[in-house]
Amino acid sequence: MDDGTRRQRIHDLDVTVRVGKNGVDPVVDELDDQLGDSQFVKAKFLRAARGGTTTEELAEELADRTGADLVRTRGHTAVFER
Repeated sequence: MDDGTRRQRIHDLDVTVRVGKNGVDPVVDELDDQLGDSQFVKAKFLRAARGGTTTEELAEELADRTGADLVRTRGHTAVFER
């Protein structure tokens, strides 16, 4: 897949995982399941989840815990790939 097609697929994704006040623990299994069905998954980190951390830090932790690659973060949204 060329870079333009890949970028367009990522852009067109809907957010299917939301990380809230309970942090990344409750969504690890959900993200893992979704990555089994789809190449890319987009997650949004709500203000309550971020607390004193950044979206990038939370996204990296979630990627590590699911064995996924963090494709990019933008604002409060991250895209994961497996």
